[in-house]
Amino acid sequence: MSKQAIDRRITMSLIIYLIGFAFVIGGIAWALVIAKVSTVYVMIAVVILIGVAILTGVTRTRTRD
Repeated sequence: MSKQAIDRRITMSLIIYLIGFAFVIGGIAWALVIAKVSTVYVMIAVVILIGVAILTGVTRTRTRD
């Protein structure tokens, strides 16, 4: 398999992972809004979860050197 094909596969895996995490974040944000949590706290939770999504997505899809 060529390096370009491997890079494309890793990129697609990361995108799929982040899309799935976006659904989770959306569900959590929706639940917090329904529970009448302050918008500020909802946004703080969303920002933290986006950071966690990026960190875990990169570590799970990176290749070993």
